Amino acid sequence: MRSRAGRILLFALLVHVAALAAPVAAAPSRVPPGCVLDRLPSQAWSLVCVPLAWNGQLVVYAPGYTAPQLPLDFYQLTTPDGVSIPQLIGSLGFAFATTTYRQNGLAVLEGVQDIRELTAAFRAVHGPPLRTHITGVSYGSLVATLLAERYPGEFHSALAACGPIGSFRGQVHYIGDFRVLFDYFFPNTIPGSPVNVPPDVAEQWTSVYVPLITARLSANPARAVELLRVAHAAFNPNDPSTVVRTALNLLWYNVFGSADATDKLGGNPFSNRTRLYFGSTNDLRLNLLVRRVSSSPAAEAAMASYETNGDLRIPLVTLHTTGDEIAPFAHEFLFWPKVDTAARGQWVPIPIARYGHCSFTATEIGLSFLFTVGLP
Repeated sequence: MRSRAGRILLFALLVHVAALAAPVAAAPSRVPPGCVLDRLPSQAWSLVCVPLAWNGQLVVYAPGYTAPQLPLDFYQLTTPDGVSIPQLIGSLGFAFATTTYRQNGLAVLEGVQDIRELTAAFRAVHGPPLRTHITGVSYGSLVATLLAERYPGEFHSALAACGPIGSFRGQVHYIGDFRVLFDYFFPNTIPGSPVNVPPDVAEQWTSVYVPLITARLSANPARAVELLRVAHAAFNPNDPSTVVRTALNLLWYNVFGSADATDKLGGNPFSNRTRLYFGSTNDLRLNLLVRRVSSSPAAEAAMASYETNGDLRIPLVTLHTTGDEIAPFAHEFLFWPKVDTAARGQWVPIPIARYGHCSFTATEIGLSFLFTVGLP
């Protein structure tokens, strides 16, 4: 692992583990050796780690979505076997910086500003890095892409993996659509509605609703597959367990995130009032009986600020599995027309033919990162 490619692959493995591992809270006071914990002006926590043999380059990590019910803290900073990711990244020669953001839940715009405060704080202490690379995984990839578009003078390259970069509004509707369709195909399973989820559903999610949803999907596998096909939600036809996995993952975002999004966007952002659904055994019945919801005009207006625009002046590499069940691969197609013809040379999409959200191999991420940092 002493070669440059080998070091990059090790770095990629760490990012991959961080993206897929279950969140494990680490108290801010428990700082890895050689790292400095501080508060940004926004009051978000920052963590900066600079190795003794620093290569002059900075890797900034935009973290993914954290449930609003969790305390503000760092998550996913250790591998499942307890190895510190900041320490291992430092062993590759890169400085590492990340932030909790100032709040959990929907924090895309706040995350953009918190990352800017993070890089400014880094420069104030350590001087300007030779190169600064912004990286983000899942929800954090939208933060990374917006930073690349809006503040290209502050970064040299960007790597955005498996994120909703094509349409924020489309991602909101995708999650909402899945909930209304689930309620149609499997009624009386989850209390409330897509835009009004009782708090005790989140409190009892693991103990009550995960087993209940799993049982009902497993009892009627044909209907479960029908649900996913109408919702355009990915699954692996050769692995029946992915049907349940996809449903639980998408319903989790509705249960844990809908109230938070409504609060921060100034109203309900989901609407399917005029949407037509196709692919069921009886589309006429489906469209007549499925729950219809109208969005708030205030939320509709607010969502415009979360949209990418494709204005690229620094290299952006996007890595995405074609069978991503949470942030569909269709986001890559939605991003394409946003990118001006003159700027398309700055955008390098890398599709990976596989089921799963961020289900990359270390080699795939490693080569993507190596390509990103090597771009002029």
